[in-house]
Amino acid sequence: MVQALVARGVDSELEICDVQLPETGPHEVRVVVRGAGVCHSDLSMINGVLSPSFPLILGHEASGVVTEVGDRVSRVGVGDHVVLNWTPPCRDCWFCQQGEPWLCTATEGVASTPRGSLADGTPTHVTLGVGALAEEVVIGENAVIPLPKELPLAESALLGCAIITGVGAVRNNAKVRPGESVVVVGLGGVGLSAIAGARLAGASRIVALDLNESKRDLALEAGATDFALADKAASKLIRSLTEGRGADVALECVGRSAAIRTAWGSTRRGGRVVTLGVGAKDDPVSFSGLEIYHFARSLSASVYGSADPDVDVPAIAQSVLDGRLDLDTFVSHRIGLDGVPAAFERMHAGEGARSLVVFD
Repeated sequence: MVQALVARGVDSELEICDVQLPETGPHEVRVVVRGAGVCHSDLSMINGVLSPSFPLILGHEASGVVTEVGDRVSRVGVGDHVVLNWTPPCRDCWFCQQGEPWLCTATEGVASTPRGSLADGTPTHVTLGVGALAEEVVIGENAVIPLPKELPLAESALLGCAIITGVGAVRNNAKVRPGESVVVVGLGGVGLSAIAGARLAGASRIVALDLNESKRDLALEAGATDFALADKAASKLIRSLTEGRGADVALECVGRSAAIRTAWGSTRRGGRVVTLGVGAKDDPVSFSGLEIYHFARSLSASVYGSADPDVDVPAIAQSVLDGRLDLDTFVSHRIGLDGVPAAFERMHAGEGARSLVVFD
């Protein structure tokens, strides 16, 4: 038995429960979790935005140590440090064959999968095939990525979701070039990672926008050159900082129509707008035909940073080893499993950066 954070239904009170994990299969590994980030997608699992099955073990962004491997596993061995990948590509579907593993059909629309049981035998499900807010997980070998043991292990959890999403969008979607100006709208874990990605890419000006003034110091520490409130005056301010043009690139990290419009209005003619946030189906965004033509901007979406985790995670990890990326920048609270409800409250209020569950 291991302890895990379990939701029994939408808006239910979260419980720390004893959970029986399955035996490790031939192509599976058992991982002792050392760090697990509290992500907005976890909140979406229990507030009705997404539709998982219950009882549900929360969590999908994690790192840990391999303690057992199936007899057909070749990717990792016992004792290896790994980050978990909640969307492992199958490598066989049409999208994977086209070089777009982030759109793999094997993981498309899968909010939860059955795995394990409660102490009374009730079958449980795990968030996004992982269920990482637990002392241990059993997961397919294709869902673990080896890490250099020199990396801080608990904090490396963020490489598996927030950081690869933000940095990946900068590299793979926006393709930010040295000297360009960048606006980042929304400064949660993904937004702060996008700022760091823009800094790594050599952006000359990085303007961070958020509704909460308390995000100023976090943004500047991540690499922003400027901070402003995401209000009606933001677009005018950004033009004043970019010789009247607007930013070359805007990254929207909230998933709300108002934030998308702010990103759109902050960008120069011919600029690039990339949305990273997961929006609601009843929150439409509208553009007039004239403004689309006149501004000649591009608008695209980034799914999981449009990244191949087997390639991008090691590349980002190297940035950490080189001292160009500090994982501590993205963590504002270190908590135990019992601190997750409060972490969700901070997230809802737009406070802090990532909350990291640290297991002894």
